[in-house]
Amino acid sequence: MTLIHRLTLPKALTRLSPLLLAALLTACATTAPPQAEAPSAAPPPAPTPTAEATPAPEPATDAAPVVRTMAAELLEDNLRPGEKIDLDAPDVNADLWARLRGGFQLQDLDDDWVRKAEAWYSARPDYVDRMTDRGSRYLFHILEEVEKRGMPAELALLPFVESAFVTHAVSSTKATGMWQFMPATGRDFDLKQNIFRDDRRDVLASTRAALDYLGRLYKMFGDWHLALAAYNWGPGNVQKAVARNQRLGLPTDYASLKMPDETRYYVPKLQAVKNIVLAPDRFALSLPPVANHPYFLSVKIERDIDVALAAELAGLSLETFQQFNPQMNKPVILAAATQQVLLPYEQASAFAENLARHNGPMATWTAWVVPKTMSPSDAAKRTGMAESALREVNRIPPKMLVKAGSTLLVPRAAHVVDDVSERLADTAALNLAPDAPPLRRMSVKAGKGDTIAGIAARYKVRAEQVAQWNKLGRHTTSLKPGQTLVVYTATTAPAVTQAKATPAPQAARPVRVAKATAKSSPARKAAKVARGGKGNTVVAAAAP
Repeated sequence: MTLIHRLTLPKALTRLSPLLLAALLTACATTAPPQAEAPSAAPPPAPTPTAEATPAPEPATDAAPVVRTMAAELLEDNLRPGEKIDLDAPDVNADLWARLRGGFQLQDLDDDWVRKAEAWYSARPDYVDRMTDRGSRYLFHILEEVEKRGMPAELALLPFVESAFVTHAVSSTKATGMWQFMPATGRDFDLKQNIFRDDRRDVLASTRAALDYLGRLYKMFGDWHLALAAYNWGPGNVQKAVARNQRLGLPTDYASLKMPDETRYYVPKLQAVKNIVLAPDRFALSLPPVANHPYFLSVKIERDIDVALAAELAGLSLETFQQFNPQMNKPVILAAATQQVLLPYEQASAFAENLARHNGPMATWTAWVVPKTMSPSDAAKRTGMAESALREVNRIPPKMLVKAGSTLLVPRAAHVVDDVSERLADTAALNLAPDAPPLRRMSVKAGKGDTIAGIAARYKVRAEQVAQWNKLGRHTTSLKPGQTLVVYTATTAPAVTQAKATPAPQAARPVRVAKATAKSSPARKAAKVARGGKGNTVVAAAAP
């Protein structure tokens, strides 16, 4: 489309007040750079003076044309700069499913795997209803991005396979979001992951990253089926499978490669979804109507705001608000990192107007950088929180210390004016350390008559631990004179002079204690020796 449409506003948007216009409600949500955004709104017109009030510098009658001019920018489609959304235009009210069908390009698969997937979906009409209903919120935006890149429209259906369009989905392998990004892959495509937000769940950012990734994979393999296999299995694995077939003189298409069943089933599942979209009646299924215009708007925010307050101002339940803005990890949205929230049309206008009218605090939370390593109880005292509340909101497990430089979410004091900085919003991390004294590694030589029980008692560990960790028999009791023992303990080593004065009951001569060393992490050393020590080395650890 290249024509600039006449703007026809929904009813909710025709009632916009000057306060609403000051909230900078922008268009269909997008991650476009600043130069692609709609022009900023002008300041709201002065209020109409009363009889007692001093007349405003400019006549109130000038407000109406200003309002109309500013309202004309509210539905600017940033995915197609310069064009306006005309909600009365025939193509806007057409069925988006028909537009999807018209963009299908991939070569069809037709095998037993496809039949299996079709049967699975056909047997679960309620599941398909929920899945397509969720997908209807995001399909317009995804299809716009797919078409903008000249990609096959089938790619817009991929979240049906990946997550059933559950924006907060997490797999057993920690793949997250609608497009199921692994942590490392997400970072490769600039999806921020920190204590405040996880952009793998962000509708706009994850869609941009997923299509960037798929485009890269297509350039690598020159085949969309192989690109999809690589999206699921990893490009390195697909390259190896292709190379193997090349060595054997076999075809290298998707159906000919040796791959895990999950990947073998992956593209056929997408084919099954495509077949359902093409002819839902054939499978006794139905698709919800989806209009060919944005389902949601983006509303710019300029100050930190609590998630609960944002949902309240939008007139949405917290759960519904989070379906559109699922990337938040904490109960506060930081404006420095999340400049906009996504909301349905009606709720977007209500949010903008209520936000402009809101006079109370916007955010009751802020970020605090821990100045030194401390316990959660000390941190709670410093910030005026209950320890249980601090642990819960920051997800601090028991028996852990908060390391210096970590960032904690804490109550925002009334005198705090500044919002969280962009640097902190993007780099905040929580680093923890065990809340226990460090274990010391000591080498000990057993004396004549020394036993496992005696050594264990001397260093306050259990005899069965010593035997188990050092692969000694259950009934082994004595140790060879001069045998070297490595002991990990928080207890200070007994002095040699003390050992002479008070020998162990069965010791014929004093125990010689070698110099304690701590060249590496005690826990790692203990684990390494426990996996299989050499010679006569014996390992002990402090009792819990």
